[in-house]
Amino acid sequence: MLMTTTPSVDGQRIQQYLGVVTGEAILAANLFKDLFAGIRDLVGGRSSTYERELQKARDIAMQELAERAAELGANAVVGIDIDYEVLGQANGMLMVAVSGTAVVL
Repeated sequence: MLMTTTPSVDGQRIQQYLGVVTGEAILAANLFKDLFAGIRDLVGGRSSTYERELQKARDIAMQELAERAAELGANAVVGIDIDYEVLGQANGMLMVAVSGTAVVL
């Protein structure tokens, strides 16, 4: 599945628009991970724990997007938008939502 943030694909003609598709992932951050990430953030380092969780959530959402597009018969998704949100009590959950247009090239 070809997936791009651009509205078209160079050298390819969009034959058919199949509609908007989405993918979402919500992951809870572990209390101990939060504690260690907070300590690392205090001393100025990068929070590799949160970076890994963010990557994991993004991968899940993109995979879901691709699966939904494939179910419609698409071979590409164009115009992908990726949004990030922190949810829940004390911002303990991370949400990644992706959307795009399923197309046949």
